[in-house]
Amino acid sequence: MSDPTAGDAVAEPVRVRRLTDQEGQRLQQIVCRGSTSSVRYRRAMTLLASAGGNRVPVIAQLVQADEDTVREVIHRFNEIGLACLDPQWAGSPPRLLSPDDEDFVIQTATTRLVRLGQPFTRWSLRKLAAYLRKVHGRTIRVGREASRLLLARRGVTFQRTKTWKESPDPDREVKLDRIEEVLDRFPDRVFAFDEFGPPRNPAHRGLGLGRPGAPQPAAGHLLPHPRGPVLPWLHSVGEDRLWGVNRRRKGVVNTLAALKSIRAARPGGAPIYVIMDNLSAHKGGDIRRWAGKNKVELCFTPTYASWANPIEAHFGPLRQFTIANSNYPNHTVQTRAPHAYLRWRNANARHLDVLAAERKERAHIRSEKGIRWGGRPLAAAA
Repeated sequence: MSDPTAGDAVAEPVRVRRLTDQEGQRLQQIVCRGSTSSVRYRRAMTLLASAGGNRVPVIAQLVQADEDTVREVIHRFNEIGLACLDPQWAGSPPRLLSPDDEDFVIQTATTRLVRLGQPFTRWSLRKLAAYLRKVHGRTIRVGREASRLLLARRGVTFQRTKTWKESPDPDREVKLDRIEEVLDRFPDRVFAFDEFGPPRNPAHRGLGLGRPGAPQPAAGHLLPHPRGPVLPWLHSVGEDRLWGVNRRRKGVVNTLAALKSIRAARPGGAPIYVIMDNLSAHKGGDIRRWAGKNKVELCFTPTYASWANPIEAHFGPLRQFTIANSNYPNHTVQTRAPHAYLRWRNANARHLDVLAAERKERAHIRSEKGIRWGGRPLAAAA
């Protein structure tokens, strides 16, 4: 005789097992940073959504996949863990495309989607294959793996997007020429000025020596203030010396005080030249009048071209030696570190670690100058 209550049993909802800390961190990295593989990205998003308590129908709408596919990913993770993120493409012979079809696939993949009427900003292999099956005038049936191999064979791969801004400053070339001129002719009387900070959180990731599996520093502390003080930096180009003072905020008063300290460092009345960016706190009327009376020429960098300021190359070592891998308990302690670094750096300006960090930062700046900010191409500049 059958059990009358058997029909009332409800199946358990499909859900991932409890994640370990390492699994959760890895899945967050894939979702937050993106992945060159859309399959890994969508599967990681599926697992995180399931771990957050979402049901299969909701996850299927989120990742734009079939519910059975979502269940399969969850079951595979529960069986083999993060290894389920890597697709195991299987086996039928690849579909042969004519040379014309291959050229059309490449042309489609390298065309901005807005021109093709697609509501996306980038292709995925799945979207590309679906578009090729429905494109007006011809039908190309090609799977994701076959399209990936074709694209790789033709040198088309997923590339990380680069941002850029071209300077709209009408005096861009004039300003750059003047900065180059004073650096070449009067290096002993040229100073670079900029502000560093305020740091939003004194705890930062980094690298350090240690044994595998050894306890690492704590992730950070709860701070009484969300933002720390500003550190105005001054760089004497000729002497290759740095100094700075803590300030609560950026402003005309603090900028003028910094300029007066520069003027005092070069007594005798000879003109001096200060390179700075176009921050409004650097261009007030009081600053301009004082500079005119005291033989201080303000050499402003063009708009969106702060790379032209020589002090930018010194911010990289500052971050590397005092910010990266840090775990300061509060902003007061954190602001002492740059000053200690300034004293050490001025006494060890030719230290190999300092020179290596400055070379790395200058290479990054040259990349911005040649590509990101619309300057001369690197090949032409060389």
